[in-house]
Amino acid sequence: MGRSKGTGGTRLDEAARAGWLYYIGRNTQEEIAEKLGISRQAAQRLVSLAVSEGLVRFRLDHPIAHCLDLSARLKDRFRLTTCEVVPSDPASDSTTLGIAEAASTALERALLDPETRIIAIGSGRTLKAAIECLPPIEVPDTKVVSLTGNIAPNGSAALYSAIFTMADRVKAEHYLMPAPVVAASVADRDRLHQQSVIQRSFSLARQAEAVFVGLGDLGPQAPLLVDGFIDEGELDALRKAGAVGEILGWAFDAEGELVDTATNRRVASVPLEWGPETLVTVLAMGRRKLPGIRAVLRKGWVGGLITDEWTAEALLTA
Repeated sequence: MGRSKGTGGTRLDEAARAGWLYYIGRNTQEEIAEKLGISRQAAQRLVSLAVSEGLVRFRLDHPIAHCLDLSARLKDRFRLTTCEVVPSDPASDSTTLGIAEAASTALERALLDPETRIIAIGSGRTLKAAIECLPPIEVPDTKVVSLTGNIAPNGSAALYSAIFTMADRVKAEHYLMPAPVVAASVADRDRLHQQSVIQRSFSLARQAEAVFVGLGDLGPQAPLLVDGFIDEGELDALRKAGAVGEILGWAFDAEGELVDTATNRRVASVPLEWGPETLVTVLAMGRRKLPGIRAVLRKGWVGGLITDEWTAEALLTA
């Protein structure tokens, strides 16, 4: 028996109901229209609204053989503990498509693992996108700590600081780092590091069982430049020193060694040093980030990688 039009709550309620009927209940749009007492066109709009509002989340459960093969080869070549390769979209230039969703699953798994009591996270577009894909989670006994500063150069909250997004999605103890990614001077950085709240974050970060970080390139649209942490002259100095990428603001060369520049001496983030018991996972894909990904894999900075097919093939071809 059909329901009367407009019954049962808000438009989002109806969109959620229509989305459930379509994607979970496997009803046709005609069947949804009949069950909800609306027209077929209205049913179609409700299903579309459910998707656009993020009420429907997709998870591909069938493993793609080529991705599995690439993952196994990357793990073998670079001695990785974990590696996930997602399909590439040849028509997309996104640096987050696919890996954000895969990283979200890995984050959720770490959050729900009773053996993981401290999770440390970096910042950036990819990691923030991954956290936005998380369902609401309550883990009151878990601590989530930021590895890098959460303050923009003008003193506002950093746009791509992942810890704030994490706090919105996950009920846990969250530890911020009230500092910029790159301090104005070495003296400023040293003063920041003397603050007890930052020392607490550093201490927790070193104890983390799981670490998730993004990777920034040093091209014309380098995140450090676009987000205002360094200027054109400093970016040029990093390139001249041989830097090919950065994690948490720490710039490194093609062999994964930190470059000796004024910028690196002012980075306020947690150093890229963890013990063998900590699984550090980097989320990165694409041509611009390829030199940086290759460098951290060569150096052994990370034990986990989430990337796409194109990047995986390029890493194995080099």
